[in-house]
Amino acid sequence: MDNELFDPGQFQAELALKSSPVAAFKKAIRQADSVLRARFEGGRNIHKLIHDRAWFTDQILCKAWSIQASTDAADIALLAVGGYGRGELHPHSDIDLLILLRDSDQDAHNGSIEQFLMLLWDIGLEVGQSVRSISECQEEARADITVITNLMESRTLSGDEQLRQDMISAISADQMWDDAQFFRAKRAEQQKRHAKYNDTEYNLEPNVKSSPGGLRDIQTIGWVALRHFGTNDLRELVERGFLNEAEYNILASGRAFLWQVRFALHILAKRAEDRLLFDHQRTIAQMMGYEDNDSKLAVERFMQKYYRVVMSLSELNDLLMQHFEEILLRNAETTEIEPINSRFQVRNHYIEVTHQQVFKRSPFALLEIFLLMAQHPEIRGVRADTIRLLRDHRHLIDDDFRADIRNTSLFVELFRCREGIHRNLRRMNRYGILGRYLPEFGKIVGQMQHDLFHIYTVDAHTLNLIKHLRKLNQPEYQEKFPLAWRIFCRLPKPDLLYMAGLYHDIAKGRGGDHSELGAVDATQFCQRHQLPAWDTHLVSWLVESHLIMSTTAQRKDISDPQVIHDFAVQMGNQVRLDYLYVLTIADINATNPTLWNSWRASLLRQLYTETKRALRRGLDNPPDREEQVHQTQRAALDIVVRSGIDEEDAEALWEQLGEDYFLRHTASDVAWHTEAIIEHPDHEGPLVLIKETAQREFEGATQIFIYTPEQHDLFAVTVAAMDQLNLSIQDARIITSTNRFSLDTYIVLDADGSSIGENPDRIRQIKHDLIEALSDPDAYPSIIQRRVPRQLKHFSFAPEVTIFNSPEGQHTILELSAPDRPGLLARMGRILLDFDISVQNAKIVTLGERVDDVFVLTDANNHALSDPELCSRLQNTIIDTLGNSAQQSDTSQPKQIII
Repeated sequence: MDNELFDPGQFQAELALKSSPVAAFKKAIRQADSVLRARFEGGRNIHKLIHDRAWFTDQILCKAWSIQASTDAADIALLAVGGYGRGELHPHSDIDLLILLRDSDQDAHNGSIEQFLMLLWDIGLEVGQSVRSISECQEEARADITVITNLMESRTLSGDEQLRQDMISAISADQMWDDAQFFRAKRAEQQKRHAKYNDTEYNLEPNVKSSPGGLRDIQTIGWVALRHFGTNDLRELVERGFLNEAEYNILASGRAFLWQVRFALHILAKRAEDRLLFDHQRTIAQMMGYEDNDSKLAVERFMQKYYRVVMSLSELNDLLMQHFEEILLRNAETTEIEPINSRFQVRNHYIEVTHQQVFKRSPFALLEIFLLMAQHPEIRGVRADTIRLLRDHRHLIDDDFRADIRNTSLFVELFRCREGIHRNLRRMNRYGILGRYLPEFGKIVGQMQHDLFHIYTVDAHTLNLIKHLRKLNQPEYQEKFPLAWRIFCRLPKPDLLYMAGLYHDIAKGRGGDHSELGAVDATQFCQRHQLPAWDTHLVSWLVESHLIMSTTAQRKDISDPQVIHDFAVQMGNQVRLDYLYVLTIADINATNPTLWNSWRASLLRQLYTETKRALRRGLDNPPDREEQVHQTQRAALDIVVRSGIDEEDAEALWEQLGEDYFLRHTASDVAWHTEAIIEHPDHEGPLVLIKETAQREFEGATQIFIYTPEQHDLFAVTVAAMDQLNLSIQDARIITSTNRFSLDTYIVLDADGSSIGENPDRIRQIKHDLIEALSDPDAYPSIIQRRVPRQLKHFSFAPEVTIFNSPEGQHTILELSAPDRPGLLARMGRILLDFDISVQNAKIVTLGERVDDVFVLTDANNHALSDPELCSRLQNTIIDTLGNSAQQSDTSQPKQIII
């Protein structure tokens, strides 16, 4: 009896004082909530806490039942079912009740049942209830696996226990859902649930209950055990030999950790919330005692613990579900054994050891088994007993093991297999072998970066990258990644690409430049595995350089021949360029599926193609800007003349445009613009053209071209109007002709990152609204005050602004890193307008919760900004404006950098 949680004497006294029992019940519930929260915050054992809550709920329900129901009747009973039936309740868990009747005639109890349920409603106790007879329970259970699962875990709260026993007999395995049928249904249920969460434990906002490795997986093991063994008590499963002591400890400790997280979630959300949302992650990390350190935030350390727990639970779930499958489904199969060697054989498509001492006598077999599965793709997996042996012997992987040439040879050979590389690296990680063999990899297991850009843990992202690399070798991906597919097929040593992928993020979370630190690790790996010097240098270089291609494509003007030349110098040769392009494509796709859009694809393809041309020309022959301009003009002229445009009219227009225009646009775009400008009457106002940038289904953004008399607020008005149209600007190219006309090109996507495509109604709307806004620039479009998406609210940091002049001194570069917020670019346009600053070019990059934008600026006289005081005021205004719009909640100081 826990009188602090519920004092029966005090409760009876409260009942006696009131005309209605509702007040007494509500007071008791409030007091219990307060006591349980204080106990949780005081560090009370979580197992005791959730059982205490169930015990308290028992008392309340029994009191309510005694007041309203026919408690002395032998033909009715009140039962707890489901999780509550197990005696487990979190602050806002479902309270599932069954009012069980001897037979279907419930007329005699209708009044008291209604009064009982109304009382529960009045006192604020939300319950899920059903009223069934034994025969109805049997009928419902036979039809629905969920119903029988709930009924199996029942307890009698009040009434005759014999009623429940009779119901249990009616739904027993000899009546329905025998062991094998029950297992198949629960396995299918689990697979469907896992698919809902993309079959990964590593969601940014995982569901503590339902995600892979969550509480539901532990419960599934218990349900199948209960059906087969008659018990779901974990300790009893050890005694029956189904679990060993180590596995019991993983299940028990993992369940306790997840219970703690779920209990905290319910307290914070004040409702039944099982999603570990960003809203709560930081707070729960603090509640559970995690603190920031130099290399990781408290929330990152907490989430790494979470992911490691659920990964170990997933691994164990796989083993135990497979163990059940072998016991319940495969016993009746005809055994087919195919020997592989003296250590391994295949039994009914699953690999197993030939005897229990294999790993002890031949430790190299800990790696050999994965190589064998890659070499024999018909093998479906590892038998449960052998998985258990792998787990029990992985401690044999030590420094001597890692230095043994047999082991290094086996590991390298895995990367050279035709199939199964990703699948078996993933198995190695799941069974705890990969992190043992490569301790540097072990450090990144479960490591999450607290942002919206990296949606997987570092280890999951790394293996996902290797999966994407493998896809680039498959014919079905030729259409989606045509250039990468062709390049991959001609790589001389693809295995080096997989090794670079394995190490590209290996140094995340250590502090410092992870690319440089990872290159050191990669070199040591290659040397330990006795790779040739050329191979070692390539792998190390790829790790050190894995970010520069995406950075160059997204943050620099790749229409500038000098940018291409400088990048080509970094590449050095065609082989490096090929390897890096393929690695970059896989890295982006493996980081976040939403990152790979049409615009990024076209940028990388353009950078690759132009760099390849520069390498063929030779690094000693830097590009001739004038020759490139002439090439573009000659090609464009062929197109416009065929379209009926007078050659002299085209050349007269081009004389007003300057070199930059022809360097930044393709010949086809120049021809498109030229034809439209020549045919556009000046009195009709601004010219707005819209088309897809490319024909390929997977690589086309939308290009918006604007031709209009120059006006100082043109950029600000345009981006504000596009913001109202819910367009996401990816790139802006601003050109002013000598006759003071602006020729501006914007590359846009819809706000969700998709292409606008061939949508006539949408294109007409965009064209109409832009012409209207540009025709009356004094009516400046209002900046729409949209609500900040929920996830973005939890990533608040101070904007960082860097201002410096370009090397040739003609422009000023402004680099902005800030939280992504609706209307951010429109606000930037307004600020620059207020400062009388013109935008010549802009690179817009959104990475999860942050933007990293680059603006090329000039003053009103078309010169670089030269006044330090002006630059300082500009920085402060940007920081104040964007900081306020982000509604920052932290106290970090904004960063101002002037170079």
